[in-house]
Amino acid sequence: MKLRIIVTAVGLMLAASNAFAFHCPKEMKKIDDALAAKPNITAAQLAEVKSLRVEGETLHKQGKHQESLDTLGKAEKILNIQ
Repeated sequence: MKLRIIVTAVGLMLAASNAFAFHCPKEMKKIDDALAAKPNITAAQLAEVKSLRVEGETLHKQGKHQESLDTLGKAEKILNIQ
């Protein structure tokens, strides 16, 4: 019985981490699409968005998905992406 609970818990944790992993690229695409549409932001904001986008992708590749989403969220906020 305990083994069954442990196996279930581990399975749920792996499923949750995969959900974050697949969510990061969607957020990166939102940012890329917004940048392609020539957003009405300052040059400094544009530089910050590009930097945050790169940092978010790097964190994603390192498996730090929540940190990646947080970083990408900052870029989305600057771009006013919902």
